[in-house]
Amino acid sequence: MIEAPAPKRRFRMTRRRMILGGTLAGGALVVGYTATHPMQVAGAILQGGGSDPEPSAFGPFIRVTPDGWTTIVNRQQELGQGIHAGMAAMIAEELDADWDRVRVIDAHSNLRAYGMQGSAGSNSIASNWDLMRTAGAAARAMFVAAAAMRWSVPRNLITVRDGVVSHPGSNRSATFAELLAEAARQTPPQQPSLKHPKDYRLIGTDRVRRKDSLPKSTGAQVYTQDVQLPDMLVAMVAHSPRFGGRLAKFDSSDARKVKGVVDVIAIETGVAVVAENTFAARQGRDALRTEWNDSAAETRSTPQLVSYYHDIAAGRTDVEPSEFHSKGEDAAAFGAGTIEFAFDFPYLAHAPMETMDCVAQVDGWDVKIISGSHLPTVDQVQAARVAATIPGRVDVQVIPAGGSFGRRGNLTADYLAECVRIAKRTNGRPVKLIWTREDEQSSGLFRPMAHHRIWVQLGPDGFPARWRHHVVAQSLLPVGPNAQAVEGIATSPYLAAARVVDGKVFSPSFPVPVAFFRSVGHSINGMVMEHAIDQLAKRAGRDPADYRRAMYRRAGAKRHLAVLDELCRKAGWGTPLAAGWARGLAVHEAFGTVVGQVAEVRMQDGRPIVRRVVAVVDCGIAVSPDQIAAQMEGAIGFGLSAALYGAMTLKDGVVQETNFDTYPVVRMNEMPAVETYILPSSNRPTGMGEPGVPPIAPAIANAVLALTGAPTRSLPMLPKGSANFGSGMSPGTTPGATTV
Repeated sequence: MIEAPAPKRRFRMTRRRMILGGTLAGGALVVGYTATHPMQVAGAILQGGGSDPEPSAFGPFIRVTPDGWTTIVNRQQELGQGIHAGMAAMIAEELDADWDRVRVIDAHSNLRAYGMQGSAGSNSIASNWDLMRTAGAAARAMFVAAAAMRWSVPRNLITVRDGVVSHPGSNRSATFAELLAEAARQTPPQQPSLKHPKDYRLIGTDRVRRKDSLPKSTGAQVYTQDVQLPDMLVAMVAHSPRFGGRLAKFDSSDARKVKGVVDVIAIETGVAVVAENTFAARQGRDALRTEWNDSAAETRSTPQLVSYYHDIAAGRTDVEPSEFHSKGEDAAAFGAGTIEFAFDFPYLAHAPMETMDCVAQVDGWDVKIISGSHLPTVDQVQAARVAATIPGRVDVQVIPAGGSFGRRGNLTADYLAECVRIAKRTNGRPVKLIWTREDEQSSGLFRPMAHHRIWVQLGPDGFPARWRHHVVAQSLLPVGPNAQAVEGIATSPYLAAARVVDGKVFSPSFPVPVAFFRSVGHSINGMVMEHAIDQLAKRAGRDPADYRRAMYRRAGAKRHLAVLDELCRKAGWGTPLAAGWARGLAVHEAFGTVVGQVAEVRMQDGRPIVRRVVAVVDCGIAVSPDQIAAQMEGAIGFGLSAALYGAMTLKDGVVQETNFDTYPVVRMNEMPAVETYILPSSNRPTGMGEPGVPPIAPAIANAVLALTGAPTRSLPMLPKGSANFGSGMSPGTTPGATTV
């Protein structure tokens, strides 16, 4: 057995390191670019490889080619959410390009050209709303100026439509391609005029649909698993079965006998087997003999952790709380008549269809990476740290990923950093790192486990007068307050209506690693707040919709009220249902977007069957209504899986759910029909990738409460092993009907 090398000091992100990292990124992330006005920066546009940027006179996000195509460079990560179409539409609308001749390519990591790159917080459309429209409008102005100069006519008499520039007065016109050379010589305006929303011809229409459907349908879409490079190796890593476990010793003799195995390497995170192909890497890893040091590992089982969380919330441990919301008189004034709620939530795995993978090549100071990178700027900095180079010598070629739900977007860049560590040891040969489903499920970065305890005292009118709320959850960030654990609570209109609020969050620290999950804290807190409110309405003898309506009015929550009213109309709230069916509703705001959902539910053999979900959304200007509806349907399926089945559990510190046989997701025959309605708005767009997740669990729980009178105190709703894999429990196989 070979003794494992002494572990290096583990890198910990501190406030100082974050500041220094940001400074480094700002000063050295890009090499070889001339600092110019953003509209004149050459875009690093790479299609099919290479490392040299192709300059464009129209800025980093737009290329117009002589064949008449407009290419949009997408600086966000395409993870299946269809963001590429929304990004392109914002530019094409102001450019007045021909949407049928618009295509999208992905940007490499490049801070100078594209700014900080990362897709998080459902912020892609919102954060790019001004930037992309301005880019399109400036390019349009350059074509108008070119035509005005060619025809010697005033610019204000020129029109542009579908990539054709016209002067109606003289009946002259020219395509973008025909004006390209002259337009490229124009100076882009600093503040071009933008369209009024009433003049949009593309934004807000069903024309804005994803442009990757064909390659995905034919299998032509390239993911990291598909990447093949000359002389490329494949690596798999044996990790500790327990979080915090360290390699003690290993024997690689049997692994090296496997045909195709090239090397066996001890790295910081385990033992890497490097081979000529995936099969050999897997066989070689299976042949390894390893011993692990669990002295610093987590060895408790899930019931012990749940008990620990309950003790923390009750103040029976040394975990000190921090205050997240406090107002009113002495918060200790919770006496007789206090209503108490308790909720437990398990760890959840992200479980994207594409497991973690990465291709890396290290050649001296230069690092090349191909990956479905969620946070390219962070990944660039972390890769540079591991490779002992500067971020400007790291090229991250971002390609689409087969899902993420937050797993690929973490500050440690764990799997990518692991790939770079291995590539440092392969003498310049590129390496593809592959994690199996079992690797991914067992390696953590889960949605945090959480416990909520609430104490409410009602006023004479039946509404909350005092609200005490204790939250226990690991923090997602190494520094600063545990804000993600209380998002959706601290700003809740239900707390705004109470006279006294005492909110505290407890943030225990132990080796189980956690990360951002689709809708983050909202995925838990929507359930907590909305199910508690339904129980309070029941206690007060009030209709749940009327009860919320009154609280929204008190809190001045006009958007919530508008969503609720439309939701009740579209869902037929208050109208009779067939015997055995009930409706449950929930309204929650996340990432600036208010979503309301009504679920129609019946109970069969102790399990909820959901046949229909009506959703109403206020997300500001709807750039792509079709994609918003698709996001809502996907979010409901995702949230339904978590509500019914999702739970990652530990036994003596070892993960028990390592594949979809023990970590099931909703099957097609369990998916309800979904109707999505978008409230008209002239406000800026807000997030849409995540806000559809939080309301579905409480909507179901509230329907079950109406049917049975029993509250839901923990998720998942169904015991382990109760997944529906076949006949008899289908709510119907009609595809989800979407109405906008």
